[in-house]
Amino acid sequence: MMRQNVRALIALSLIPQYFLIKLIAQYPEFVETYYSKGIYVPVAKLMRYVFGWVPFSVGDILYTLAGIYIIRWMVINFKRIYKDTKAWFIDVFCTISIVYFAFHFLWAFNYYRLPLHASLNLEKDYTTTQLIDFTQELIQKCNEVHIELTGNDTIRVDMPYSKRKLISMVPAGYKNLQKEYPHLKYQPHSLKRSIYSLPLTYMGFAGYLNPFTNEAQFDELVPLYKYPTTTSHEIAHQLGYAAENEANFIGSLAAMHH
Repeated sequence: MMRQNVRALIALSLIPQYFLIKLIAQYPEFVETYYSKGIYVPVAKLMRYVFGWVPFSVGDILYTLAGIYIIRWMVINFKRIYKDTKAWFIDVFCTISIVYFAFHFLWAFNYYRLPLHASLNLEKDYTTTQLIDFTQELIQKCNEVHIELTGNDTIRVDMPYSKRKLISMVPAGYKNLQKEYPHLKYQPHSLKRSIYSLPLTYMGFAGYLNPFTNEAQFDELVPLYKYPTTTSHEIAHQLGYAAENEANFIGSLAAMHH
């Protein structure tokens, strides 16, 4: 009876958790100071020390086992939906509550941190003309580098490194970037090929961060030339930049500092 009451309390805690997170989200400075640059840093490092050395994706294995367990549990407990409805829902929402808490504590509070331009003191306002001019400048630079590498504007640039070599080289960009932004130090490393690369390809995902193991997963089937930016993007997620556009910016900045 006592165990059931504890599970019920955990299940009901989902409600105050939700509203507490909504409240905390209104204070990005607090999240930035005490979570993103505070609690999260040692928690993320600890998980990368624990799982980073493993040569395969621990997170993918955990997801697989969790999926099998959920299916098995649903089959075994199907009849409880009718015979013991209250207890069935308590069990389900107890699990959801625990996962919801772990998800936010281990990583997702980073969604509510200060915007990137504020934390890095970047100028955020620009005109359409400035954007167009900058884009044209990038196009010109890309074309110039293309000619340098191939001597021909119609021949593709071949990446001279293997997948394994590229993965090992990527963190060097962050090592250079941390000289300007010390809080972007990336150590230890935890960069893994996802065992679900084929499904990720069909779903259109180049990678993802596992918030429960802090492993940066990437789709090994993406074109080789996308490896540097894709993996740098996932590392940015590991460093606490949850928003996709901000991870894109940090990842590209790291790649350009390589």
